[in-house]
Amino acid sequence: MPINNARTSKLDLTRRQFLGSTAAAGVLGAVAPSLLVRGAAQAAVMDGEVLSASHWGAFRATVEGGRWTGVRGWENDPHPSHQLEGVMDSVYSPTRIKYPMVRRAFLEKGPGADVETRGADDFVRVSWDQALDLVVKELQRVEETYGPAATYAGSYGWKSPGKLHNCQNLMRRMLNLKGSFVNSSGDYSTGASQVIMPHVMGTLEVYEQQTVWPVIVESTDLLVFWGADPMVTNQIGWIIPDHGGFAGMEDFKATGKPVIFIDPVRNESCDFFGAEWIAPKPQTDVPMMLGIAHTLYTENLHDTDFLDEYTFGFDKFLPYLTGESDGTPKTAEWAADICGIPADTIKELARRFADNRTMLASGWSLQRQHHGEQRHWMLVVLASMLGQIGLPGGGFGLSYHYSNGGSPGANGPVLPGITDGGTAVEGAAWLTESGAASIPLARVVDMLENPGGEFDFNGKRETFPDVKMTYWTGGNPFAHHQDRNRMVKAWQKFETVIVQDFQWTATARFADIVLPATTSYERNDIEQYGDYSLKAIIAMKQVVEPLFEARNDYDIFADISERLGKGREFTEGKSEMDWIMEFYGEAEKQAQAKNIDMPSFDEFWETGFVEFPVSEAGRSFVRYQDYREDPLLEPLGTPTGKIEIYSNNIEKMGYDDCPPHPTWMEPVERLDGPGAKYPLHVATSHPRGRLHSQLCGTKLRDTYTIADREPCLINTDDAAARGISDGDVVRVFNDRGQILVGAKVTDAIRPGVIRVNEGGWYDPVEPGAPGTLDSYGDVNCLTVDIGTSSLAQGNCGHTAVADVEKFTGTLPPINVFSTPKNG
Repeated sequence: MPINNARTSKLDLTRRQFLGSTAAAGVLGAVAPSLLVRGAAQAAVMDGEVLSASHWGAFRATVEGGRWTGVRGWENDPHPSHQLEGVMDSVYSPTRIKYPMVRRAFLEKGPGADVETRGADDFVRVSWDQALDLVVKELQRVEETYGPAATYAGSYGWKSPGKLHNCQNLMRRMLNLKGSFVNSSGDYSTGASQVIMPHVMGTLEVYEQQTVWPVIVESTDLLVFWGADPMVTNQIGWIIPDHGGFAGMEDFKATGKPVIFIDPVRNESCDFFGAEWIAPKPQTDVPMMLGIAHTLYTENLHDTDFLDEYTFGFDKFLPYLTGESDGTPKTAEWAADICGIPADTIKELARRFADNRTMLASGWSLQRQHHGEQRHWMLVVLASMLGQIGLPGGGFGLSYHYSNGGSPGANGPVLPGITDGGTAVEGAAWLTESGAASIPLARVVDMLENPGGEFDFNGKRETFPDVKMTYWTGGNPFAHHQDRNRMVKAWQKFETVIVQDFQWTATARFADIVLPATTSYERNDIEQYGDYSLKAIIAMKQVVEPLFEARNDYDIFADISERLGKGREFTEGKSEMDWIMEFYGEAEKQAQAKNIDMPSFDEFWETGFVEFPVSEAGRSFVRYQDYREDPLLEPLGTPTGKIEIYSNNIEKMGYDDCPPHPTWMEPVERLDGPGAKYPLHVATSHPRGRLHSQLCGTKLRDTYTIADREPCLINTDDAAARGISDGDVVRVFNDRGQILVGAKVTDAIRPGVIRVNEGGWYDPVEPGAPGTLDSYGDVNCLTVDIGTSSLAQGNCGHTAVADVEKFTGTLPPINVFSTPKNG
């Protein structure tokens, strides 16, 4: 059998190497440039160019005199992100945490002291020994006093890529050695869909490969993006993005075939395609889909053969669609009254969908709303009625906007990574389950407010633990969680808050103990390239030496474990480079089994990457093609083995907020909804110039802020009615909070809707004061903090109504982008 050669390329650079590592004290010694001794730590270059990588892509970093001075996208990246400039700036940002810090009241009075003063920036610098001694003391005190279920370590966030310095796994690894902790499940991105989709499709769906772009370009006649902005969100990846989605979108645009965007905002992607824009009222996608489905049914445009052979429960859903079960036919006219799109447009969409090979590509914003489970479920019903699931270019997709879903895949190996040391999951190498208890992560404030209270989740009834302490790393809950003022009050329940980060986020400012971690670019790691394609492995080489007193996450947790008497168990006697070499070695074994030749680790580390060819199967992949061709031998993972339009399992759960088939239910609040208290919906889209809240503390802010604040898109008519002009500072407010933002007056947003992007750093004018004004523009001061339903308990970050007015008072200063006064 022939050998497939993985391609490498030489890179000339200056580098220094050291014997030993920062994880274990040792004597430094030089080694030959061409040889990597096991255990040798690879230090940053003083002058030259270094290949490394990030959530925004792989890049070449220019280093002069030990300082990072320039950055350019990797030459094999087809669409480098403009955000790489912010990646470089993050290392030198004024927001860097320089030293270990402790809140003054906590240091002087102990745990739980003056918790209402958290956020007031009154910190005291301490040594690393002092800080880690305090951390260990608190870990032991809380466990001995309250038990393992009193420490919350459901730390969530995008952390940094890299198979070793996965700070959240490292933290849980340490805590598993200590005893245990309270964990979390799910995420803020897909909280509703990742629970409902296994009931409907038998798989998570949201993080899986889509029908690939070459097939879309060739076979799709009509491409529909529903609540998605892929030109913006595909800049980033959970690991290292290959940006293959951009090539796919450019190729599709070149065909001239029609594209439709269904979104309250005419977004950047809509403009890129020159697409048709349809702007329903936010949160009314289900009625609009039902109106389309009703038209398909009454005009006999639905595929009865597909529904009969490949789906379960359409006959049980049909009485609801026709109104037989509730007296309300879900006609296009009925839908139009709710969603604001003319009935004739809804009917015409149904006909166009049926007359063409149609791909329904949905974003995740639809399911980050009250009753969010219903949106993607109903989208699947639409695709099933069209009968194109499993055909080239047809069906539905939930990841074309995320991490370049649809980028053709390679047949390369999969890198393992450091585990949290919990119980191994059967049949899943490198996957573990940990924790004395677990909660749906978006219910963290509910947990704090209701210790011992019961909650429903995916068919189970559980009890909230009584937590007293949290350790947060690799995330910024004071950006991604909803209803900020409620959260600030609930946070006071914690006796001790430890935050480990490299920047002074609002979360760090509301901590008791703050530990300065390195950025990804001040340490070595290894990661795969292409979330779905996996077409390369890249050496994430250290670009510069750690600044100030920052330490690697691995070293920090190894040191804590040592103080707990578990140092050897944590490190397994391995240094940073030992682990990286081991991960690469495991990939080599997989490659050998696939007859793929990989270079030695020494050669790989010298060149910086190894690429794997995209396979023919990868170039022609069609999602659910196997199921369509043989549903008996390739059944889905649902109880019936079919697409479940009706779920008997969900019916048995008996939830009144998640019926057993897709259903329109009024959200707790919406634009023009029953009893709506405020006249505007607040859209909270993903920003173009950062990854959620990451890079908000960099010079990239200069590319998008208005009056130094988050921009607020507002329709021309809504602005005129309020005397608001382009560039004005405005106050957006509701019963939950108030923020200052800069107005951008435009016709590219539906009347009655404003948009403030999520991820702006929280900057309270009076920290800790109920309802205080946020000076910079954290939109989650305005959003609803309730579960999507009893099934998934996801977040409702896109559920918010508010009003806006021109701000005429004295503008408060913006403080969140500088260090605390003693920092």
